[in-house]
Amino acid sequence: MNILITGAAGFIGSNLVQRLIAADCKCNIVGLDNVNEYYDVSLKEYRLQQIEKLVGETNKTKWTFVKGSIADKQIVNSLFEQYKFSIVVNLAAQAGVRYSITNPDVYIESNVIGFYNILEACRHYPVKHLVFASSSSVYGGNTKIPFSETDNVDNPVSLYAATKKSNELLAYSYAKLYNIPCTGLRFFTVYGPAGRPDMAYFSFTNKLLKGEKIQIFNYGNCQRDFTYIDDIVEGMFRVMMKNPKQICPTIDVPYKIYNIGNNQPENLMDFVTILQEELLRVGLLPKDYDFEAHKELVPMQAGDVPITYADTLALENDFGFKPRTNLRDGLMRFVLWYKLFYR
Repeated sequence: MNILITGAAGFIGSNLVQRLIAADCKCNIVGLDNVNEYYDVSLKEYRLQQIEKLVGETNKTKWTFVKGSIADKQIVNSLFEQYKFSIVVNLAAQAGVRYSITNPDVYIESNVIGFYNILEACRHYPVKHLVFASSSSVYGGNTKIPFSETDNVDNPVSLYAATKKSNELLAYSYAKLYNIPCTGLRFFTVYGPAGRPDMAYFSFTNKLLKGEKIQIFNYGNCQRDFTYIDDIVEGMFRVMMKNPKQICPTIDVPYKIYNIGNNQPENLMDFVTILQEELLRVGLLPKDYDFEAHKELVPMQAGDVPITYADTLALENDFGFKPRTNLRDGLMRFVLWYKLFYR
């Protein structure tokens, strides 16, 4: 079968491609990514190189990379016409909550227009399953925890969150109108090796190694449901192989939403402490490093929320899977990768 993965040079997308290759899937994977300069392009190139290495070790999986944007309707339609995809996984998006406050145009272009192009292509070139990335940010300022898929998500606190909520609404309408099986995945604070440099664990590491101060928002009174990349990808791998109709044949609209989170929020100060300890353990920071002198407690930033916490019962019930990697193990793996990659 032919599978399209958009955002294939991104953190989650590249790891999903590698997971499919490692599973020896007899399929043709097409990766689409515009490889933009939102963060270090060399990191995206490294991820693509890792994919190429794996492809060279298998005879079953074929891999084709196309550089282009999902906002380019002509490119999207030509790929659908050529490959007649069975499964489409849309991970291409402009990420980042704070960046959306100062750069709104790119979010509308990629997250709204781009996703609309994917939906239209799925309509005109029918697919067996469309899986798309949503985000825990759709829960906005919800105070009920843990966040459940049945909670109200009508109060986004950032443009990024609003675009992800719009993806869910658009997908639902296309599932209902055109019978396109759609599954949306609300990711919770994904981290791990070769991740995004704008994420806290990565940017904190960069700054600490340069002797710079790190800013800890809301004076450290934040909690995040940190979810390790391998758990995210394993959940996606299972979800993409079963569409909503296969899970629940009696469902009226072939549409489902799932949280993928660790189901265990961590205090931001504890997270920073563990990161520091792992950096010390592998020798990236000296043993006499004065951490107190390199941290700054600051107020909550616009678009942020005090806590994220995933209820993962629906994912467990339908797919028998729940993320389980604890924060220390995940950060240890990131730090080891960081040392090898940068040092």
